[in-house]
Amino acid sequence: MQTPDSGKTAAIIAEYNPFHNGHAYHMARTRELTGARNIVVIMSGNFVQRGSCAVCDKFSRTRMALAGGADLVLELPLPFACATAEQFARGGVGLADALGCVDYLSFGMECGSVHQLIQAAEAVSDDDIKPLLDQKLAEGKPFAAARTEAVRALYGDDLAALLCLPNNTLAVAYLRALQRLSSRIQPIGILREGVGHDAAATAGEFASATAIRGMLLDDGADRAAQYLPPASDAGLRQAVSEGQAPADLGRCERAILARLRSMTREQLAALPDVSEGLENRVFSCVRTAVSLEELYAAVKSKRYSHARIRRIVLSAFLGIRAVHAQSLPYIRILGMNARGRALLSAANPSLPIISSYKHVQTLPQEAQNVYRLECHADDLWALMTPAVQPCGADMTAKLIVTD
Repeated sequence: MQTPDSGKTAAIIAEYNPFHNGHAYHMARTRELTGARNIVVIMSGNFVQRGSCAVCDKFSRTRMALAGGADLVLELPLPFACATAEQFARGGVGLADALGCVDYLSFGMECGSVHQLIQAAEAVSDDDIKPLLDQKLAEGKPFAAARTEAVRALYGDDLAALLCLPNNTLAVAYLRALQRLSSRIQPIGILREGVGHDAAATAGEFASATAIRGMLLDDGADRAAQYLPPASDAGLRQAVSEGQAPADLGRCERAILARLRSMTREQLAALPDVSEGLENRVFSCVRTAVSLEELYAAVKSKRYSHARIRRIVLSAFLGIRAVHAQSLPYIRILGMNARGRALLSAANPSLPIISSYKHVQTLPQEAQNVYRLECHADDLWALMTPAVQPCGADMTAKLIVTD
């Protein structure tokens, strides 16, 4: 339980791929609106929800987050980090709740009211939506579009329109996860400033993480510098100079295709988000596709979105199976400062806390399996950097502690 002097705590679920000025703004606004003394970041590791690799490693991104205002950085386990919005939210919110000391969950949004998003979350959870949703899915519509149309039919255009914007969609998933847990954590929405999610354009000092990654891949670190806090700029420049960034999934293209070509239909069926015979489509398409983009395009249809296909392909390569996301295995610390250390001492966690391999050895076998999956994935990530990195970084890396 929190001690009186530990202060309020806000959690942010993020990828920080990489940590940019928009993220710094969000963190500052979170402190301002909540009065929180502590900021906990629950961050994806070396692979992210869009079905790709992070541009630089999770330990570099942890340093960026701590320099940007975070006090404690936790890792969102791989099976949740590379999943649908609902699974991503379930993992992130579950960790925030399991820590036992989080008062607020702060997230970005494109609308001006959390109350509106709560209404959207209630609409999506309404049992009366299901028959309409099933009807739209039977017509061949992708899940997101089918759900939006079902909400529009029952609740009108205004509420449905909220579900068409990416930050709002993820916020609704967070709210639903909080509802399922009956969590005491209070949701706080921060209106997104500058450019939209995944936007190619820039606005003043703001650029989306997608645009910044494109700059890094095309032009190196110089062009991206104006959109990054100084610590992020310095960290990225160092990683680039050492051949550790920018990572690119395309460097493992043939290995990914080889892995998929070697899998049986049964193995494909065990992957996350594979249903309704989709394994047969993947099995067939991978035998003719000669590039990842060709494979994505061949498998994609009205029903199956590009993002879903990318995640399925990545899960196949990394060895993620649907069973891996049945429950959260542990709370893993990537980094902290003095406030973060004090927060941990005041926490009342409902999951084991780990920060090194020796802690992992005391966990139940299922939790150890998730950690080993994480290590295996990180060894594959090490093949995606400009200079190939050795194996074992995840098991040997030390907890990042700053003043």
